[in-house]
Amino acid sequence: MIDDFDRSATGHVPVLRLGDVLLITLQGDLYDSAAERLQRDIGETVVRTRATGVVIDISGVEVVDSYLGRVLAEIAGKAGLLAARTVVSGMRPAVAITLVELGLTLPGLRTALDTEDALRLLAGQEPAAGPGGTSPGRA
Repeated sequence: MIDDFDRSATGHVPVLRLGDVLLITLQGDLYDSAAERLQRDIGETVVRTRATGVVIDISGVEVVDSYLGRVLAEIAGKAGLLAARTVVSGMRPAVAITLVELGLTLPGLRTALDTEDALRLLAGQEPAAGPGGTSPGRA
């Protein structure tokens, strides 16, 4: 437990493996050194594990600026060159509005409402809920 605390205090973002998918959960701000390390870690982990997908959960991010938008696009681009698809999940409406206002289209990225839907997309299944609809089993 202390080791996990120490790593997050230094800006380390853990890259978790779920089968052939990597899961990254961003919380709060992502600073330059942590972003560079994250990009490197994802690339190395994709190659080492032969991951075919990367899910970046940004539900814990309050604000996405042009820097973070560029970092997400670069991660997707690098992962794509290594044969892994990237899905960003958990985007808040305010974050989506900000990205549009900044003119960031995030090429190479797919989005999903939550991590479950992101995993479904990577598995080649349709997300559980469509626009304006509810999914079975969800309120």
